Amino acid sequence: MKQQFKFIGLALLLTLTTTQRSAAQEKFYDGKSIKIVVAFTSGGFYDRWSRLLARFVPKYLPGNPEMVVQNMPGAGGLIAANYMYNVAKPDGLSIGMMSYGMYLDQLVGRKQVQYDARKFHWIGSPEKSDVLLYMRSDAPYKSIEDIRKASTPPKCGSTGTASTDYILARLLEDALKLKITSVTGYPGGSEIDLAVEKGEVQCRGMTASPYFGREPFVSWRKRNFVTVLVYGGLKRDPRIPDTPTIYEIFDKDKTPEESRRVADVILRGGDFGRPWVMPPQTPAAAVKLMRAAYAKAMADPQLIDEATRGKMEVEPVTGEELQKLADTMLGQPAAVVKRVKKVLGQP
Repeated sequence: MKQQFKFIGLALLLTLTTTQRSAAQEKFYDGKSIKIVVAFTSGGFYDRWSRLLARFVPKYLPGNPEMVVQNMPGAGGLIAANYMYNVAKPDGLSIGMMSYGMYLDQLVGRKQVQYDARKFHWIGSPEKSDVLLYMRSDAPYKSIEDIRKASTPPKCGSTGTASTDYILARLLEDALKLKITSVTGYPGGSEIDLAVEKGEVQCRGMTASPYFGREPFVSWRKRNFVTVLVYGGLKRDPRIPDTPTIYEIFDKDKTPEESRRVADVILRGGDFGRPWVMPPQTPAAAVKLMRAAYAKAMADPQLIDEATRGKMEVEPVTGEELQKLADTMLGQPAAVVKRVKKVLGQP
């Protein structure tokens, strides 16, 4: 009988503890505002995804807090990454949507990097991101081979060294032995697209989903204003069936295995997609809650419907998967790191 009362008492204590914990969570989030720092300007897919998620994730957080998006562009996402690591409070009320390429700046040891991507708490990503290079159709470069043979290299717009545009340009130069001039300093992709339209630059490297999912690309493709010269996926994209993958070009050129390995480290980093992170030292309970709410939001039929209608590709990656990917990408052998440094122009 004593054992029975002891068991009942323990069960009541556990129930009371769980109830108190849930009540504390409700009280913590109730009436609070969570800031989402987006590493790029408004209008692009980083911004669009964060604003969509900001409407759905709170539904699955206790207390239904408000989420507010703040754009913090600059240096290809470095400014926002440094802010999230060193300035943002680890109080469960700060989230960042970072550039998928930020791990590369750390890998090659750029002095501007003031973070360790492995120490962020990765929450999730709504999609994976294969890359492509588009070119103005009136430019004298109709193929990768044309760029290779050109006496004057094309000018491609870039936000900074952690951005897709810069990374892809350097990779193409190293692996395919051609030259691309990167014009850096644009605050976001929309500004690069405007520069292409005005003729300031002729090309841009970018992830595929916005190219197929938003303006100006929808209109540009209809009037044949731009064409895609190379695609970074493992297989051709059926929407651009005549565009070769970089791996096909590798096969044709008989590209050395070491170059292929380095390219894969860089390109497969696109599996980070458009990741949400929380600062180091954020309480584990807050990280767990946010990951769970994020996963539920990404499975919400209404969110999926809105994303689909907005031509936003949905291929969720969990926070746990992103955490492992960060460890893998930053745990490369010294020989690979040395070659990646060479590719990205870092001594």
